[in-house]
Amino acid sequence: MRTHYCADIQEEHIAQEVTVAGWVMSRRDHGGVIFIDLRDNDEIVQLVCDPADDVASHKKAEEVRDQFVLIATGIVRARGEGLENPNLKTGKIEIVVKSLTIENRSLTMPFELDDERVNEEIKLKYRYLDLRSNKAHKIFKLRSKATIAARNSLDKQGFLEVETPILTKSTPEGARDYVVPSRVHSGEFYALPQSPQLFKQLLMVAGFDRYFQVAKCFRDEDLRADRQPEFTQIDVEMSFCQQEDVIAIAEKLLYDIFSECGFNVPSTFKRITYTEAMERYGSDKPDMRYDLAMVDMIDIFARCDNEIFANISKDLKKNRIKALKVPNGDNIFSKRQMKGFEDYVRSFGAQGLGYFQMKENGLKGPLTKFFSQNDLDAIIARCELQIGDVVFFGAGEKKLVWDYMGRFRIFLANEMKIIPKDKFEFLWVVDFPMFEVEEGQTKALHHPFTMPRLDADGSIANKDDIEEIGSIAYDIVLNGYEIGGGSIRIHKEEIQKEVFKLLNINDEKATEKFGFLLDALKFGAPPHGGFALGLDRLIMIMSGTSSIRDVIAFPKTQRAQCLLTAAPSDIDESQLDELSLRIRKTNR
Repeated sequence: MRTHYCADIQEEHIAQEVTVAGWVMSRRDHGGVIFIDLRDNDEIVQLVCDPADDVASHKKAEEVRDQFVLIATGIVRARGEGLENPNLKTGKIEIVVKSLTIENRSLTMPFELDDERVNEEIKLKYRYLDLRSNKAHKIFKLRSKATIAARNSLDKQGFLEVETPILTKSTPEGARDYVVPSRVHSGEFYALPQSPQLFKQLLMVAGFDRYFQVAKCFRDEDLRADRQPEFTQIDVEMSFCQQEDVIAIAEKLLYDIFSECGFNVPSTFKRITYTEAMERYGSDKPDMRYDLAMVDMIDIFARCDNEIFANISKDLKKNRIKALKVPNGDNIFSKRQMKGFEDYVRSFGAQGLGYFQMKENGLKGPLTKFFSQNDLDAIIARCELQIGDVVFFGAGEKKLVWDYMGRFRIFLANEMKIIPKDKFEFLWVVDFPMFEVEEGQTKALHHPFTMPRLDADGSIANKDDIEEIGSIAYDIVLNGYEIGGGSIRIHKEEIQKEVFKLLNINDEKATEKFGFLLDALKFGAPPHGGFALGLDRLIMIMSGTSSIRDVIAFPKTQRAQCLLTAAPSDIDESQLDELSLRIRKTNR
């Protein structure tokens, strides 16, 4: 129905006849001559409907309104002097129409395309219209190019693409499962996979040395701007490997993706341990585009006359006192602002927030009276303070201080506008703990199939202190987002069983939930490991958008609803009967 896409028509086509097709972005009547901006999937071209050239086409053009679907045939000509549009690929030419067909009409749009002020619920309800915008088309071209680049990169490195099941068994992997009732097996359920984790490990047992998959995953969890109930990840696994082998593959993959999409990134990434990330940045996914690292002050505060700080300082393992220096902060923030920062950290559980100002004659602030001059000098030296700097500090239980001071670091960076928008800063966070304990419950920090650190005799190291057990796990961080992660897996049945016991999963439950994996490990499972990259989150960062919903064609809301199709929704009683289900209404 067309001879050319709009973007293809250039000055070399002048005097040629072309046929284009697309949507009307605007229509302007200039003294009887009608100008139409027609856009296809990539670009806009200007149509000219002049009654002097073709009366029928001009008459048809009078009917045209925004978002009508047109097919137009005409002669390409150069735009008049001074009328060129440098913002368009086709800005030097226009098409004088000699035949115009209205293929379809459009109702008045519920919103203007590319209008960032439009309510998001309206845009999601009419997602097929929102996807017509230039922004959306750029994002999904980037996503397509990145996905193809990932496949090509892994193919060249000897990886085989294998699809794993969507209907599978419910296994405890951290988040809630989406469950699917079985019609054939009454009262029993499938689960949608949170990841292909167990199947890709089974592929390693099967001798598929290098596997990958662009995999759909599902998690029934509370949503944020960078989360969705269904998402896509680039899933990778390999046999007979160590951590360094996996990291090298991941770095090559990311380098190839970014390079193919036109971005310059390093071929190897910086690396810090989990402990260093938490102690210096209060986060296991620190944004390294700016500094503002925290400094440990608990030994200095232990000597002060303030009873609260002195008591906190008695338990060096459980508690922390952290300082956060803001260069020239005394000239950036007012005292009123600095006092207001306390309200911010209190919203995350902090008891308070102290600060000192570095003046010409030394530290000033309401708490200096509790410190000797030697200790004030020690604070200056430890934080490397210069005149005009401000240093904030938080004190309390370790995990709480890490959390609110880490958030405060990001808050300050945004307030100071020091975060570069056009920079990609990758980071490996390695040496994660194997477990964390929350409200008396032991959980795997990554997942229960991660290889723990072992002693020379092959037993789990530091088993007497569960929070001190290390793991061979690693996360890939980009600009403050975790974009992926992985681990070396457990390939021996006895170690896997031991990990299950540490998670309070007894033999009976382990057999019920993971019997197929434990059986597979008995049949010559090779050492193996891998990683997964969150494709949606990766594209979100690459495209510079702030919401993961922008990079998913048909996303859900924060309540996991599809406003376009009104899903989830009721189903017929007959369907419930076939599935042996009955709905019990609740007051939620």
